[in-house]
Amino acid sequence: MDPKDASLTCAVNLEWYDAHGASTRKYAHKQATLRLVRDGAKDMLLEISAQKQSEMKLRLRGINVHSKFMAEGKASIKFSEQKCTLFLSNAPPGLLVQFLKVVFVKLTGGKGPLSKEELMKQTRTQMLAGKSVNQCDDISPVTTNELVRARKLALGTGSETTPSASQKRKRPSDGNDRPQPKKLYSNDPPKAAASGGEVKLNGEQQCILAACQSGQSLFFTGSAGTGKSFLLRKIIGALPPDGTVATASTGVAACLIGGTTLHSFAGIGGGEAALPICYEKASRPNTAQAWRKCKRLIIDEISMIDADYFEKIEAVARYVRKNDRPFGGIQLILCGDFFQLPPVGRQSDRPGPGQYSQDADRDGDLGGVRFCFESSVWSDCIQASYELTVVHRQRDQEFVSILNSIRIGRVTDEITERLRKTASQRIETEGILATQLCSHTSEVNAINQAKLEALAGESKTYDAKDSDPYSTKQIDQMLQAPAKLTLKVGAQVMLLKNYNIAEGLVNGARGVIMSFEQGLPLVKFKRRELIVRTEKWSVKTGGGLVLTRTQLPLKLAWAFSIHKSQGLTLDCVELSLSKVFEAGQAYVALSRAQSLESIRVLDFDLRQVWANTKVLHYYRRLRKQIADHNLMTPVAVKGTKKAGGLKKSVSALGLTKAMLNKPLMTIN
Repeated sequence: MDPKDASLTCAVNLEWYDAHGASTRKYAHKQATLRLVRDGAKDMLLEISAQKQSEMKLRLRGINVHSKFMAEGKASIKFSEQKCTLFLSNAPPGLLVQFLKVVFVKLTGGKGPLSKEELMKQTRTQMLAGKSVNQCDDISPVTTNELVRARKLALGTGSETTPSASQKRKRPSDGNDRPQPKKLYSNDPPKAAASGGEVKLNGEQQCILAACQSGQSLFFTGSAGTGKSFLLRKIIGALPPDGTVATASTGVAACLIGGTTLHSFAGIGGGEAALPICYEKASRPNTAQAWRKCKRLIIDEISMIDADYFEKIEAVARYVRKNDRPFGGIQLILCGDFFQLPPVGRQSDRPGPGQYSQDADRDGDLGGVRFCFESSVWSDCIQASYELTVVHRQRDQEFVSILNSIRIGRVTDEITERLRKTASQRIETEGILATQLCSHTSEVNAINQAKLEALAGESKTYDAKDSDPYSTKQIDQMLQAPAKLTLKVGAQVMLLKNYNIAEGLVNGARGVIMSFEQGLPLVKFKRRELIVRTEKWSVKTGGGLVLTRTQLPLKLAWAFSIHKSQGLTLDCVELSLSKVFEAGQAYVALSRAQSLESIRVLDFDLRQVWANTKVLHYYRRLRKQIADHNLMTPVAVKGTKKAGGLKKSVSALGLTKAMLNKPLMTIN
């Protein structure tokens, strides 16, 4: 257990009630620190401290925790003995979950208060040591025994001190049922957690998280599979919800981080209009209020935002917020890989059919569309840049090396020969066929529809339940889950939710429909069969409205779009790159696979692989900037003492001198 998990800083409201339920006293503070401590009798207390307020302690006995809105940074704890209720708000969601987990484990897995004899012995020992009997100590780290006892109680009947969310978890299972949803406490056994059930941040990810918490405007990048989206979700969970706006350049990417599209938030449409008209659009009441409330703006897949649009929303932020600082004083947290998919420009700016030239793209000509880093305001808005270097998706170092070379457009004879060998390998297992990644969505739809119609047997159609039927098209753009899903026995499908990482039941796992039981599909995945039940997704609009869709977390998977595969890990992939039309498309497609053994590349040609020269030059400069920044400027977590600041050197980021001096690619 990290000691920080036993403390939490957020907004606090505390109310005391009389016997009739009327409020008798209130305590409120916009920012207070909660800390778990033990007194001399080993009773656990909740210590609440804030500036200019007297410290108070509440005994954690006979409590009831309401955690339904943890994702919004809200929770409440009812203290029966003290006849009061503590309301928590604007808490970083991830830190709130960890804090309540520690409360749960300590209350259910601990030994409890001392007996009278033990208390007397403890008191004598404290007095001899010159220690006050009333002095409180920090709670000890969570032990394995406490975890085991807490796990048993979570699966049992619970107790009066057990947080209520965990008592609702018990449900009969037929053995093929999906794993239980994770709330306050995970039911996964220790082995599952160790093998991937709970993934922790590595050193370089922790460094970036600390920089975000310090208020620094930054950009972080990394090759495919280095955990960019995973880290982004951790960052969102570690920041206060009020003032934090999570966006992405595409709807699918926005859904993965629980945010909205940047275009929806910005309120200026596609940005085609002149700047004065953009000012006018962004000044509409709802949009302007969203801009003024924003303190931290997160943008995922920044590589697909063009420089013109970036410059316009930066100017809009300063205009609406009436603040001349870069981006109107908003902290920027940008994430993406410019070696992957390039900006999606206006249709009139893109080369038309027959006009496209790979040579032009190699030289950086995207038909008038500029990369975001080419913007005149990029350097003013970004205080520091970071690069993730540890690949998590692929364990095969040979494949990682091949992908790193393809990412920068370098294809040797050895790489060509190795990838061509995969064309003859059999990657299908037990009826699960390879997913064909295609460069065009129309081709994907045609293949899936034709394959489904070719199957014999009765089809079953599942219609999604949307919270707002008039917003179906908007939800379609942000979710992989379709509004209408038609399945048959034998249909190739892809899982769209993370169920059990240890068993390979993750977003992108491949399976085949075996049968239908009580109207639900039984899907055979590589490691187990699973009855797939409906799941609920939530997406946010630019105005803060939350839309939901309830649907089976499945999608037809004979074919899939390269663009929509970003963020997925596919365990059975077939590629035909003959129709690749953008720099980075081949790399995106290849990097979806877990290993060379799970991929089949048809008709590989080195001419299908290239990298934009502007991106190559940018990343060469970026590595030097990362080295200079981390050698000169230590990162400190905001609100901590200087001695507690987190310092990271270049080596801590996995960047050696050899890597920094090594050119990404020789450019004549």
